[in-house]
Amino acid sequence: MNIRNKSVLILGGFGLVGSAIAKKIIKSNPSRIIISSLRLSEAEEAVKNLHEQFPEKGKNYFVPLGGDVFVRNEFKNIPRGEILSDPKKRKVLMSDIMDELSDEILKKSSLYTLTKKYKPDIIIDCINTATAIAYQDIYTSYRHISKQIKNKAKYEDIISSTEMLLCTLYIPQLIRHVQLLYTCMINVNTETYIKIGTSGTGGMGLNIPYTHSEEKPSRVLLSKSSIAGAHTLLLFLMARTPEGPITKEIKPTGAIAWKKIEFGEIKRNGKPIELYDVPLTQAVKLNKKLELKTNQKYKKSGKVLKSVFIDTGENGIFSKGEFETITAQKQMEFVTPEEIADVVIFEIRGGNTGHDIVSSLDHATMEPTYRAGYMQHAAVNKLNELEKINGVDSVAFELLGPPRLSKLLYEIYLISLIHKSMKDVIKDNVKSLSEKCNNIIVTNDTLRNQIISIGIPILLPDGNTLLRAENIKIPPFRGENELVITKENKEKWATEGWVDLRTSNIKRWQKRLSELIKEAEAISDSDTSSTHVRTKTYWNNYEELNIGRICSWLFIHEEKGLRMKS
Repeated sequence: MNIRNKSVLILGGFGLVGSAIAKKIIKSNPSRIIISSLRLSEAEEAVKNLHEQFPEKGKNYFVPLGGDVFVRNEFKNIPRGEILSDPKKRKVLMSDIMDELSDEILKKSSLYTLTKKYKPDIIIDCINTATAIAYQDIYTSYRHISKQIKNKAKYEDIISSTEMLLCTLYIPQLIRHVQLLYTCMINVNTETYIKIGTSGTGGMGLNIPYTHSEEKPSRVLLSKSSIAGAHTLLLFLMARTPEGPITKEIKPTGAIAWKKIEFGEIKRNGKPIELYDVPLTQAVKLNKKLELKTNQKYKKSGKVLKSVFIDTGENGIFSKGEFETITAQKQMEFVTPEEIADVVIFEIRGGNTGHDIVSSLDHATMEPTYRAGYMQHAAVNKLNELEKINGVDSVAFELLGPPRLSKLLYEIYLISLIHKSMKDVIKDNVKSLSEKCNNIIVTNDTLRNQIISIGIPILLPDGNTLLRAENIKIPPFRGENELVITKENKEKWATEGWVDLRTSNIKRWQKRLSELIKEAEAISDSDTSSTHVRTKTYWNNYEELNIGRICSWLFIHEEKGLRMKS
């Protein structure tokens, strides 16, 4: 795409890669660059540096934004630890992560607020998402709650720890983040999303020696790799979703360096490392136990650690010895942020660098085959043959899912028992057709019991009577055994998984078939090209109701479930 006059949002724009991309992409003349970072001070510093380097761009060209994009907007400036330690906020966070994505959860998210305000055409995501999620460290949460259970801690304390554990579960957080991100981009018509991902180990294997005092291989580090892989597959799905943004991922597999080299204070977590003055007389005798946390007071020297260092951005600052070790050949080695930025910008423009993981998966995955497409007809013919031999119709078992498919298949099947032609269905009186479907349910015990036995209830024409068996698929059981029946709930449940014999639903079927015919009729008889699949011939000139073909058409049009790539 042409970057000129496009609005660009760089998530994690203060970091090494984000900063390099901001500097490089300016040459393509976007209309505005929004720099987002976890801390507003970081974003403001990044914008200040950009203004100094590109003063001709004017006062409002660079926009600094701060806040956590993984939480709701009202929490975006609150440290996660503080959210987790507050029972009320923790429950809200837990709900935002674990509940079904609702309009309320969407609109209260910080991502929604950000994208709605700035409507970015291009989003370049430089946040190390895998680290942000995996380094919440579910293993530490597990050890804490296990200790509480073993020591028979207070019930309230165990409940709090369990809630914290749920809030640190990796996959639900990642799924919710991708759901929100995708929906936000659809809402504001973002054209391109490009992710700077990670392998989690800097390209090294299970033998990676660089960990933070964990076992080797580190479960926390492998969790990071697992999240990075899961994230890639979710982006792979996003890229296969029609009408969504063009989605790409660049995944550097090496250390990323560097930002600056200088002499100065050595900081950990933003604070200078204090030097202690410990005489040999305070040496500890190693007896039976070693205290990791001690009450012994050690004298501070009043000085802080200063040395020569290389700043590698998000990965921290390294000494000369550490940098030489990690970047040596056959170790992690490294890639520069400028090289990554060049790849990102070339890919945004539509170039092919060979480094887009999503594209690589497209080429490496095994797609549907010509042989399978050819043999589909043979399989369907054999199924038809066995139906006739055994005197049964194979409609739905509710093993594939969703229940909506079983509901739709049985509804159109019922209609097909009354009319063979689509046009006859459309011409029939709605009330009469509803009564005829109901009569089949009343008189055909076998069919009725098959439907309800697979978990699909039947809503009778009066709209207030439900036929059901022991188990029902919709509404799903989610811990509450009794749900309030409201008009809205009834419509929702009937749409999602009840065979609905009401006249309103019969009318909906007539409308669907009319639209199907209209689509096919719009294809000229003289157009014998390979452009169209669902022609009049495909529908046998509307003289039959092929329930599988009709429902596949519905899943494409109503469910927006079109396969994008073959």
